[in-house]
Amino acid sequence: MTVQGKLSIERMCQLACVSRASFYRSLQEREPVEENMEVRAMIQQIFVDNKRRYGYRRVSAELRRRGMIVNHKRVVRLMREDNLLAVQPKAFVVTTDSDHNLEVYLNLASRMKLTGINQLWVADITYIRLHQEWVYLAVILDAFSRKVIGWELERNLTARLPMAALERAIADRQPPPGVVHHSDRGVQYAAGTYVALLKKQKMIPSMSRPANPYDNASCESFMKTLKREEIYANKYRDLAHLRENIAEFIDNYYNRVRLHSALGYTPPEEFEQSVTTEPKSQGATLSFFRHEEIYRSDVGSKTEGEPAETDSPDHRLDESPGGYSSAGWSPPEPASASPTETIVNENRLFE
Repeated sequence: MTVQGKLSIERMCQLACVSRASFYRSLQEREPVEENMEVRAMIQQIFVDNKRRYGYRRVSAELRRRGMIVNHKRVVRLMREDNLLAVQPKAFVVTTDSDHNLEVYLNLASRMKLTGINQLWVADITYIRLHQEWVYLAVILDAFSRKVIGWELERNLTARLPMAALERAIADRQPPPGVVHHSDRGVQYAAGTYVALLKKQKMIPSMSRPANPYDNASCESFMKTLKREEIYANKYRDLAHLRENIAEFIDNYYNRVRLHSALGYTPPEEFEQSVTTEPKSQGATLSFFRHEEIYRSDVGSKTEGEPAETDSPDHRLDESPGGYSSAGWSPPEPASASPTETIVNENRLFE
C-alpha cells in the first residue's frame, strides 16, 4: 500500500469519515487469498526449516525478523489448521548424585549481575537413551549469552566426562581469571580432579543449593530444548550417529540459528556479536548480603521511633552449603552506620 503524502492511515480515515476497521476490512477483501497463502507458506517453511522445533511464539518472532507483521493469534490458528504441532517434551528424570562427602562450594551464581560474556559459566549433565544403552551428555553454557561453549558425550558417567566439556570450553573461549563456574552438587563436579582443573584456570567454583534446579535454570532449559527438539524427534543408530546429530544441533543450529526467547528472540552468537564489550569494561557485580534493604529498614525504624534491628541480616541462610562455617559472619553495624561503612564490612568477609 502506497503512502499518501505524509498522512497516516488514521488521519486519512478521519478525513474520509471512515473507521479504520472498515478500511482494513476493505483492504483485506481485495487480495485475501494471495496474502493468506503467502503467510501460510512462510509459516510452513519456518516450521520445516527448524524441524518441528518451533512453536507459535518463535514462528511469530521469525516472521517479524523476515519483515512480515502477523498477529500471534493468527499464527496459532494457521498452525492449528495445518496441523503444525511442535515436538512435545517428556518427563524429566533426576540424574544428579549429590550423596557424597566431597567439598561443596557457596552458591555465587544466584547473587551475580552479569554485564558480559565469560563472567559466569553454568554446567550440567543429562542422560540419553539409545536402543540398548544409556549415554551421558555434559554441557557448559555462558550464562550471559546462553551459548553452548563446551560439550562432551560418553558412555560412562565419570568425572572425565564434564572435564572434557570444560577443556573444550577453555580452549574455545580462553577465559580470563575470575570466571565463576556454577554446577549442581554432583560427585563429578565435586571431584578433586575437576576442582583442580578449575583452580588451575583460576576459575571460582559455585554450586546450587540441595534439590534446587532453579539455581541452574539456564542449563536445565537448554537440556529440555535439546531433548524436545532433537533427541525425542529422531532415532539414532549408535553413539557415533548421536554425536554427529548433537554436533549439528548445538554448533550449527542452537548457537547460530535458533531464536532464544531470553535474548529477545536472537540466536546466542548473534547476541554476543551485538553486545559491545570494551577491554576494560566493568565486571559482574556480586551481592553477598542485601545491605540496601537492611539500611533502608534501619532508617525506617528510626523514622517511626522504633529501635533499629541488630539481628542477623535478611539473607537466605539455606544457601550456605555443608563444609562452610558461619563463624566468620559478623552482625551489621548499628543504625547510625552509613552505607559506605556497611560495604567496607562486607568486603572484610573476603579478606
